[in-house]
Amino acid sequence: MKLYLAIPMFAALACGCAEPVVEVGTPPPAAVVIVADTLHGQVVEDPYRWLEDQESPETRAWIDAQNAYTDAVFAQLPDREELTALMTSLMKIDQIDDTPIEKGGRYFFSKRRAEDELSILYYREGYAGADHVIVDPHGMSEGHTTSVEFHDISDDGKLVVYAIREGGADQVSLHIRDIDAGADLPDIFPTDRYGPLELTPDKRGLYYGILGRENPRIYYHVLGTDISQDREIFGVGYGMADILWGTLSDDGRWMLMTVLHGAGGWTELHVKDIAADGAWVEVINDGKSRTWGSFAGDKLLLRTNLDADNYRVMTADLARPQVAHWTQFLAEREDVVIGGATGVGGYYFVGYQKDVQPQLAQYDTAGNLVRQIALETLGSVFGPSGEWDKREAFVTFSSFHVPTTTYRLDVDTGERAVWFRPEIPIDTDRFAVEQVWYASKDGTRVPMFVVHRRGLELNGDHPTRLTGYGGFGFSTPPYFDPAAAAWVELGGVYALANLRGGGEFGQEWHEAGMLGNKQNVFDDFIAAAEYLIAEGYTRPERLSISGGSNGGLLVGAAMTQRPDLFGAVVCWHPLLDMLRYDRFLVAPWWLSEYGSAADPEQSEYLKAYSPYHHVVAGTSYPATLFMTGDADTRVDPLHARKMAALVQAANAGDSPILLRYHTKAGHSGGQPLSERIAEEVDVLAFLRWRLEWE
Repeated sequence: MKLYLAIPMFAALACGCAEPVVEVGTPPPAAVVIVADTLHGQVVEDPYRWLEDQESPETRAWIDAQNAYTDAVFAQLPDREELTALMTSLMKIDQIDDTPIEKGGRYFFSKRRAEDELSILYYREGYAGADHVIVDPHGMSEGHTTSVEFHDISDDGKLVVYAIREGGADQVSLHIRDIDAGADLPDIFPTDRYGPLELTPDKRGLYYGILGRENPRIYYHVLGTDISQDREIFGVGYGMADILWGTLSDDGRWMLMTVLHGAGGWTELHVKDIAADGAWVEVINDGKSRTWGSFAGDKLLLRTNLDADNYRVMTADLARPQVAHWTQFLAEREDVVIGGATGVGGYYFVGYQKDVQPQLAQYDTAGNLVRQIALETLGSVFGPSGEWDKREAFVTFSSFHVPTTTYRLDVDTGERAVWFRPEIPIDTDRFAVEQVWYASKDGTRVPMFVVHRRGLELNGDHPTRLTGYGGFGFSTPPYFDPAAAAWVELGGVYALANLRGGGEFGQEWHEAGMLGNKQNVFDDFIAAAEYLIAEGYTRPERLSISGGSNGGLLVGAAMTQRPDLFGAVVCWHPLLDMLRYDRFLVAPWWLSEYGSAADPEQSEYLKAYSPYHHVVAGTSYPATLFMTGDADTRVDPLHARKMAALVQAANAGDSPILLRYHTKAGHSGGQPLSERIAEEVDVLAFLRWRLEWE
């Protein structure tokens, strides 16, 4: 199925030229100031503790020197004009960021046109109406580092709550736009870390949460009043590691409160009759299971792993929501994992995952299968989204070679129409996506997706990018990534390993890669690399690994445990010092996933794999690019700073160890399109150089 037209000059890049001569020089030195801690009777030395102070003059000078060094190396890399043309063709396109939301006959969505640096908030009058701008952020900052996003929309489609984000920080300020008046209400919520937000149907107020602090809370705000007068409605007794969010029923009568005890932990649910100002009723709070709920008419629709590692779907009456009164809607199955359940259009939609391949099924409320929603190929499906009392739903699909496409679904007939599909220069006939299985260190069978041009000869010499995640119960099926598409378009191999710690095979798979079992994740990843070499895809000198956040921890562990196995590493916004990680920012959210060095038993396994503590002087490390920035308020950039300094000092080989450090970008973005393209070109040029891709 040929969807897009390939551009021949990009393919020509794969033919390449002679290996470039790049003067690497010596990285900027970092002063060694040993700080010794005694941890459960053992002395642990930290030579770069001073780099934890982000604002000190010494740290800022070192950051500037590192950026100058990286710039000098990147400036010498060849083919930048051609690579820029390729990445621009894949990224500088019309792009809708999310599925549309219909309220009051208006359709709301965020869109970045090809000529824009940032996404703009829009609405349409009716399904096929013209686009109208609600908020355009382009004039909000000189460098286009201020962005906007939807947080909620009133039922009549006349009020929009939107966030303004400075740089890539997680924290935002909240504003309310009266669309018809074209102006904001006086209510302004100052910059903070907000959870999900819900306007009441009568538009008199809204519920919101403030998270990432010692006393997370849910509040009610009356529109037109000062925020200091807001009423606290939930949160007493909860702490820094707890994540709270409330959801209103469509009629505004009921609120469902979800408490997640750490990002990888168990959940508790509570329900309150808001209209009657009733007491909170505990739905489930067993200290071990994970249950996710949503309103579906007068019912709660619940996806739970209570007595079901692969999850099952339950329903509950709002008048009697406790576990003892739940009704099973769909039982657990051994061959699939239930990934989601939601009510739209009077039906229940359930997402499945069978061997990391998604399926989406539609049921009536009696439990009868109405239809399976057909998917194009191996990939990722999101949704559906929509209202319980409306007849339409929206579903998105993407894969390595299929850009994110949004469909409008008629829930009664099953008829599907494209709402939006971006145009990119990829000839899908030339791409092959396959799923392979390999054995990890302990014999566990692990799946991996591999994408490349059709007709690939397994000669052991193809430049390859391997990535993965393996944490927090998150599944990683194939999805569209412009960088991956560019890599394959140039003739490379791209691989995504579905490691333990994820949710691909239920709670057991997750637990096999968390806490004291975290080394399994790294073993799975290393085994994936060994498989790609053994099966003739590549060789170590032409194998690169990349990962971010928890995936940054993954590649940091891999490069320190097996530096001989990789030719290049890209490690962005990573966790790397696992003995001190939980002291910074919102890291207490991750205690349930990793543990803490404050606990003697957990300290032992954290120290056994902590990448920062396994850098060995005199080792030849692969070429490595660390990427982070000041505006990362989720994973503290101190990890990348300290690790870059340590590996630079320890490296005995001639491979460069680089740090790309942004002053505005962070975990939540913060870069305009032109800077994102430039960064992708930097990464692509770096990898082509280090993998000797001619």
